[in-house]
Amino acid sequence: MIRIVTAGALLAALGTAPMQCRHDPDPNLRREDAAGDALYSLAQDFRAKGDEESARHTLRFLVERYPSNRHVPAVRAELGAAGAEAPKADAGK
Repeated sequence: MIRIVTAGALLAALGTAPMQCRHDPDPNLRREDAAGDALYSLAQDFRAKGDEESARHTLRFLVERYPSNRHVPAVRAELGAAGAEAPKADAGK
């Protein structure tokens, strides 16, 4: 009897579940979904707290470790404009 009730509850729950289709998520709605994005946010937090040295160090690390991250082009330009040495991605990696 318990199995029948459990099976009935499971079927009822599955019957009311919304249909879920596979789709590509909107990248503008993403929250930090990658380590590179988290590093960029961390650098922004350092900057907001007035710790510019830590912000630049974090941004350099972002460029070195995650050269394909979406923030890297802007970070390279920012680091270059600030007179800091922005490391280039090693093509051999």
